[in-house]
Amino acid sequence: MSFLLKNLQFLIVLILTVRGVKADLEQREKVCDTNQQSAQFCDSKAKANDEETAKKPHIIFILADDLGFNDIGFRGSSEIPTPNIDALAFSGIILNRYYVNPICTPSRSALMTGKYPIHTGMQHTVLYGAEPRGLPLNEKLMPQYFNELGYSSHIAGKWHLGHYKRVYTPLYRGFSSHVGYWTGHHDYFDHTAMESGQWGLDIRDGMNVGYHRHGQYTTDLVTEESLRVISSHNSTTPLFLYVSHAAVHSGNPYDPLRAPDMDVSKLQNIQNFGRRKYAAMVSRLDDSVGHIVQQLQKQKMLNDSIIIFSTDNGGPAEGFNLNHASNWPLRGVKNTLWEGGVRGAGFLWSPRLKKPRRLADQTMHIVDWLPTLLTAIKGDEAVSNLTSANLDGISVWDSLSNDDVSPRKAILHNIDDIWGSAALTRSDWKVVVGTNYKGGWDGWYGPAGDRNPRSYNYKAVRSSLAGRSLTEIDMLPPLADVSRMRMESNIDCSARMSYLKEGIVCKPLETPCLFNIKDDPCEKYNLAHKYPSLLKALLDELQAINTTVVAPTNKPLDPYGFPSKWGYTWTNFGDYEQRNDVIGNL
Repeated sequence: MSFLLKNLQFLIVLILTVRGVKADLEQREKVCDTNQQSAQFCDSKAKANDEETAKKPHIIFILADDLGFNDIGFRGSSEIPTPNIDALAFSGIILNRYYVNPICTPSRSALMTGKYPIHTGMQHTVLYGAEPRGLPLNEKLMPQYFNELGYSSHIAGKWHLGHYKRVYTPLYRGFSSHVGYWTGHHDYFDHTAMESGQWGLDIRDGMNVGYHRHGQYTTDLVTEESLRVISSHNSTTPLFLYVSHAAVHSGNPYDPLRAPDMDVSKLQNIQNFGRRKYAAMVSRLDDSVGHIVQQLQKQKMLNDSIIIFSTDNGGPAEGFNLNHASNWPLRGVKNTLWEGGVRGAGFLWSPRLKKPRRLADQTMHIVDWLPTLLTAIKGDEAVSNLTSANLDGISVWDSLSNDDVSPRKAILHNIDDIWGSAALTRSDWKVVVGTNYKGGWDGWYGPAGDRNPRSYNYKAVRSSLAGRSLTEIDMLPPLADVSRMRMESNIDCSARMSYLKEGIVCKPLETPCLFNIKDDPCEKYNLAHKYPSLLKALLDELQAINTTVVAPTNKPLDPYGFPSKWGYTWTNFGDYEQRNDVIGNL
């Protein structure tokens, strides 16, 4: 009886509360309609809300290097702790059908230009330190677009889009500051880069060599510079901060996976020592994300921010490039066109998203970030002004924010006529033509690691720096949402559809292969023989795209660019007159 009485009392209070709220709203509407002075107040409040919506967001783009699909908590792994990254992912949108290019330079060029690498000549392998080339100067880059809209743009970390002349470097391509390095990798403590038999220092403060940075762990260096930019920024001006981490790319051959000892010692649950060191590098990367989010909140900028986290390509598995990443259960590795090479771990976070806390199945490619972010900044007007830019990118901001159908229907993964490989996905169907490394990395590589939901540390997400910052702005989701999203983001490779069992072995060096990526995300069942007309249509589309290809801009290494000519420093050698003697420090 007492139970019924208490519930009846609760119901009465609830009804009265709802009536009160309704009456209050009706009264406000009435006041705004009839009282001139109050109407002015109501108009000013509405105007303030409109101005808040129209305020340009701060954009923080965090790019991890060589991060595996299975190396992050929000994709279902319980092996490597990434609570800060996960806190953002679970309170934002996890990008489930998000694609990048298979290797470093092509992906970064696609991000910066909004164009497929085949249309800028950047599609074949990476850019080397002694190559006399860079991302073409006639290409307008992301910070230059943003600067025209009043942004202040900064980069911390890796560039890898050319430095043989200073005009190819970040400070001449739209960024106001840069602390980081120019080549594709370096040692995390001594900051030297070994490449093509050459060795030299690669660390920069703007255009100056950062000799004083010696011994500072690169991940911490990138974090420190990011925090400096945020803390010194006038928040009334919109900020674009490109946080381009070295982590978790391998360093030099003499010690490729370097992490602070205290981080390595915390991960005794990982038996393979190489994998343990790799995991420590991931963990330090996660710490960086936490500090950045915390600093944004301290500066009262977090609530006005858009944060993107992405890998630049799939992870290099054990034995590839001296690394220990895992893309399990996806097929392939970095620099292959299998899903393990091109399906990216990534998310989008912002209070401006209308439908967050979900796994997004909208198709998206890294080329789409430029028009997507321009839409977030200025609406459809910004994208309509891009017609003459001939971008391959498509704005998916509204689709992601509202959970609508993505306007992107097809993704070109790459065409490399030098290596004879290409891949294209349209809707749920993917065609693979040829392969890299003569098929040597066409398999499925672990480790699968611990993927038991019970092993996942949910409490760490809430207690992390990012988790606490999100709690302050009421953005961190409850445990039920976190658990649901982790379950939904788990890739299932079992053949649930009976038609898949008619698939045959794929031999891409002999004949093109066809996969249904939605039903067969692990590319186990080649259906080219079953759907020949569909295969032909995709091959015809690939051939048509190939007629638009710009020839690769790769050039032979120039000995004049070797660090031994420049005091053992990688530098902008093309700006100096060639001489036969060794050049001093620059």
